[in-house]
Amino acid sequence: MAHHFVTSADIPADGERLVNSKVETAKRAAGGLAVLLGLLSFYLLFMAPAKISAPFAYSWLFAFFFFFTLAVGGCFWTLLHNVSNSGWGTSVRRVMENLGSVFPWMTLFALPLACPNVQQWLYEWMNVHREAMKNGGDIFDGFLAGFYGTESMKKALEADHQALLVNKQWYMNQVAWYARFAFYFIGLGLVIRALRKFSVAQDSDPNPSTKNLFKARFHSTYTLVIFAITITFAGIDLLQGMKFDWFSTMWGVYLFAGSALNSMAVIIITCTLLIHGGYMKKVVGPEHFHIMGKLLFAFTVFWGYITFSQFFLIWYANVAEETSWYLIRNTGGWNIASIALVIGHFAIPFVILLQAWLKKNPKLLSVMAGYTLVMHVLDHYIIVIPERSVSLYAMAMSKVPGAESFAGVTTAVPGAFWGDILAFAAIGSGFLFFYLRALTQTAVYPHRDPRILESANVSN
Repeated sequence: MAHHFVTSADIPADGERLVNSKVETAKRAAGGLAVLLGLLSFYLLFMAPAKISAPFAYSWLFAFFFFFTLAVGGCFWTLLHNVSNSGWGTSVRRVMENLGSVFPWMTLFALPLACPNVQQWLYEWMNVHREAMKNGGDIFDGFLAGFYGTESMKKALEADHQALLVNKQWYMNQVAWYARFAFYFIGLGLVIRALRKFSVAQDSDPNPSTKNLFKARFHSTYTLVIFAITITFAGIDLLQGMKFDWFSTMWGVYLFAGSALNSMAVIIITCTLLIHGGYMKKVVGPEHFHIMGKLLFAFTVFWGYITFSQFFLIWYANVAEETSWYLIRNTGGWNIASIALVIGHFAIPFVILLQAWLKKNPKLLSVMAGYTLVMHVLDHYIIVIPERSVSLYAMAMSKVPGAESFAGVTTAVPGAFWGDILAFAAIGSGFLFFYLRALTQTAVYPHRDPRILESANVSN
C-alpha cells in the first residue's frame, strides 16, 4: 500500500489488469451456477403449483432488491465522485464504476417481476385492476389524459368499492407501472454505461487530457436526478406496492441510505481483496480506507436516523393504514428480528466504526463491511418476507384462484425459507458473475487520470 510518496514512475504505463486464474475460475463457477439456479427458479416461478410459485415470488423479490441496491449504489458513488470533483476517490473510482456497471444486467433478474404470473402473488392492486378491466375497464381509455382508464377504470373500481385505488389511480396503474419499470433500467443503465465509457477511454487515449474527465463531471450532474428517481420509485413500485394501502414519505430515503451504505461495503471488500492479490498497492493505502470507513460510519448513522424517524412518525401519527406495516413485523416472532436489526445494523457498527485505527486497517474494516452486508440481508428480509404469509392468507380468504392452499397460513409459509435461500443464491451468483466480469475487463484503477497521483498521496 501507499506508505511512501508516489510518483509517476510508480504507476505502470499500461495500468494493472486483474489477471488471475482463481478469479477466472470463480467467474465461470458463478456464471454456471447462475444459469443452473436460474432455470430452476424459472420453473418454480412459472411452472410449479401455486403453493410453491406464490411463496417463491416473494423470495425472488427479496433477493432481487437486495442485489439491486448494491448495483444502484455503485452508480451513486460513481456519480457522486464525478460531480463533487473528488480527488481522493480517483484510485478507487474504477471499482465504483464496475459495481455500478452490474446495474443494467439486473434487468435480467427483474423481468420475472414484470410478468402477470408473478405479479398476481405480489401486488394485490394489480389483481383488482385486472378484475376491474373485465368489468368495464379499458386499458387504453384515456391514455393520454391519465395513462389509462381515466373514466372507465374509475367507474369499474368504484363499482368494486375500491375508493383508495381510485384516488391512487394516477400512479398505480399498469401502463404507468410498466413505463416506470422500463425507465429505471434503461435510464440509469445508459448513465452508468456512458460514465464508465468515459473513464475507460482515458486509459487508452494516446494524448490523455481532461476532456473525458470534464465530460463525466458534466453528465453526472443532471443524471443524479435519474438515480434519485430510480432508487425512490423502484422501491415504491416493487416493495411498497406489496401493500398498496400503506405509504411512507421517507421510504425512498430509507432505501437510499441502505443502498449507499452497503455498496460502499462492497467497494471496501473489493479493494481489500485486490490489494491482497497484489493489485492497487501503489495507489490505495490506509488513508483511502480511512475515508471509506468514515463514509461507512456516516451512512450507518444516516440509516439509523432515517429508520428511527420513519418509525417514530408513524407511531406518533397512529394512523391505522400506516401502523399496520410495523404491526405485521412485530408479531409472530418478527419482533425478534426487528430488535436484532436495530442493535445489529446500528448500535454495534456505530460503536465499532468510531475507532479511527480500525478504519485504517483494510482487513478489519472489510470484516465490518461484511457484517454490514449481513445486516442488510436481514433488513430486506424483514421488508419483504413478513408480507408473504399475510398477503397469501388474504388472497385465500378473498377466493383468489390458486390461493386456496394458503387458507390456514397466518404467520409463515411452511418450507418457504428454502426458496428464499435458492433465490438469493441464484441472483447472487449472477450478480457475482457480472461483477467479476466487469473487474477483469479493464484496468483496476484509472492509471491515466490526471488526478491519480493526488489520490495516491492523499492525506486526511
